[in-house]
Amino acid sequence: MGSFSIWHWLIVLVVVLLLFGRGKIPELMGDMAKGIKSFKKGMAEDDEAPVDPRTVEHRVDETVEPGVKAKKS
Repeated sequence: MGSFSIWHWLIVLVVVLLLFGRGKIPELMGDMAKGIKSFKKGMAEDDEAPVDPRTVEHRVDETVEPGVKAKKS
């Protein structure tokens, strides 16, 4: 019951080749490699992204207490 013998692996290989065909497996691996490359590129672009200059700064003098309307200047 332990590990699989060489015959088990050969049967699995034959079944996989019958299901996917010889040309489909390299195509799937190529698509997977492209996906990994684009993921890495996207992660690198996220690290280099500039800080958004439109951030809002909170100042103490603009704090509005609950129930009190803010002054319009």
